Amino acid sequence: MSTPFPNVLLRGGSVYSPDAPHATAMLTVGGTVAWLGDESSADQYVDEAHQVVNLDGRLVTPGFVDAHAHLAQTGFALQSVDLGAAMSLTEMLDALSSYAREHQGRVLFAQGWDETTWPEQRRPSSSEIDRAVGDKIAYIARVDSHSAVISTALLQRRPELTRLDGWRGDGTVERDAHHAVRAVADELRTSADRSGALLRALEHAGSRGVTSLHELNAPHIAPLSDLARIHDLRAEHPLPEVVPYWGEFLGGAGVDQPIAGFAGDLCMDGAIGSRTAALEQQYADADTSGHLYLDEHQVRDHVVLCTQRGLQAGFHVIGDRALREVIAGFEAAAAELGRDAIVAARHRLEHVEMPSQADIESMGRLGIVASVQPAFDAAWGGDDALYAQRLGQARASAMNPFATMHRAGVALAFGSDSPVTPVDPWGAIRAAAFHHRVDERLSVRAAFNAHTRGGHRARRFDEGGVLAPGAAATYAVWDITSELSVRTPDDLVAAWSTDTRAGVPVLPDLHPDLDLPTCVESVVEGVRIHTSENAA
Repeated sequence: MSTPFPNVLLRGGSVYSPDAPHATAMLTVGGTVAWLGDESSADQYVDEAHQVVNLDGRLVTPGFVDAHAHLAQTGFALQSVDLGAAMSLTEMLDALSSYAREHQGRVLFAQGWDETTWPEQRRPSSSEIDRAVGDKIAYIARVDSHSAVISTALLQRRPELTRLDGWRGDGTVERDAHHAVRAVADELRTSADRSGALLRALEHAGSRGVTSLHELNAPHIAPLSDLARIHDLRAEHPLPEVVPYWGEFLGGAGVDQPIAGFAGDLCMDGAIGSRTAALEQQYADADTSGHLYLDEHQVRDHVVLCTQRGLQAGFHVIGDRALREVIAGFEAAAAELGRDAIVAARHRLEHVEMPSQADIESMGRLGIVASVQPAFDAAWGGDDALYAQRLGQARASAMNPFATMHRAGVALAFGSDSPVTPVDPWGAIRAAAFHHRVDERLSVRAAFNAHTRGGHRARRFDEGGVLAPGAAATYAVWDITSELSVRTPDDLVAAWSTDTRAGVPVLPDLHPDLDLPTCVESVVEGVRIHTSENAA
């Protein structure tokens, strides 16, 4: 990355800092916050600053952390057509056909279709995909990225796909067949293709005020070499920080670069939408209870290995049966190594959508981080949406219990699982604060902390995610249209926050009827990684 700006004074706005809740100005020296204070004290730092920025009422916050992202897939999706906007199967196929006519590459990738929102209520078939894309090699992923439909041209490159677990016979692939399809697509992409996708994803994240991402890579998702590509890109371009995870059982072989852990999308099960999440009882709309990929003994062995090596262990886990199995594995590891060793390792679970009270208590007791996606509830929660269709209203209503986990002392870290849902941190905070169940809503402040400090703590960096003297000058500047105040569920507390003696930092009103803040600038350790046209 390029040399940081030496001394920058930002003034005339609002700076979110628990250490200085009334701050309207901030001085950074190199890559470090040197001072925070009010406007009356900012004048004394003007001569020391090489650049003075008039915030003009804008908000400065710590940069957001996206604790669960898939960067190459995100980049390819950003370069493709978003099928999530299609309101019917016909509309989806028309969009795909238009894109195929314009697309010149060997591999056509598109992502985001969701048949539960269509009047047809069914997936596309390979013959329909063929009519839309012609003879192109097409991989068309469902919104949850746990199943896809492929073109005949792709199948012809790997006819043995039809013998793999997860081949559905109509072009639909799940589980092992889906992993094999991804491998075919990766083989057909060049190194330049992958580097371009990674760069686009990182630049996009920076434009959304995200200054750190956890790359949840795994053998069935993307090649290990992507981690080296990301490292090289960050050496050449001003980009967000990336924390690398590699989700391979027992660590695999040949991992010769620093990683935070053998964690992330090491899958216990699949996804609700694809009916591959492992459930205690079968799905409400199909004669299946999903698929369990690992058992408690394998979980125990993986957690023990990672703990002994000083690395984080972690698992993708969604269904209640999968959660039961993974928690049993953690308990067994704690019995073998001692609870203190497990707590100190700060292992993590991704998604955690259907935890029982006993699961939550175990996670709190063992210090397991819940890396969750509030946008899932916004997209698929509620009485009539996907979760209710797949599970029935009773089971669906209990999903994603953020407030219950928070009250039980489970550390929360927010992420997008991009490209499954967009990189949109303020949208995620809004989703947590306006959960479809009132009793599972977090305060905006608690949700904000989960998307900043919580993300850093999830990778075992407790000092990150705050603006205070001596902290890294890693922040984002926001245009805001709503009033700033203390954002809690209690209107009396919010009203009290207008008192000049109140020592609580303020945040925007994120009510669904209001516009979300927009990112003007993102900075990582003093280096600008994004500047919008409105930055002046």
